[in-house]
Amino acid sequence: LEKIIETDKGASQLGEIAFVPHSSPISQSGMLFYNGLIDENASNHIALGFAYKPSLKKGKEMSDEEFMAAGGNSSLIHIDCMIGSGEMDVDGMLEDETSEPIMRKGEWAFDV
Repeated sequence: LEKIIETDKGASQLGEIAFVPHSSPISQSGMLFYNGLIDENASNHIALGFAYKPSLKKGKEMSDEEFMAAGGNSSLIHIDCMIGSGEMDVDGMLEDETSEPIMRKGEWAFDV
């Protein structure tokens, strides 16, 4: 891990947070597809390194400089780490320091 985060300045920074319900078809298949773009949809995950512009509101419309100033991250790497489970609860923290449930027991805590 140390060598990975030393790749460049952005490698040690958060590049992505993704919430994926435990009931997702990829998760329920129980299969490993050996394709990161498919396998990452089996579980909640975080990534170190490169952040994709669509991850920020209007990010696709931003120049690289605007994206970085808005909190985007650039790196040669983007490594996903799966962290989800059917037991995971996730809360969003609001500006007034209250919390709002996002996931309960690995599933959305609201209707989508």
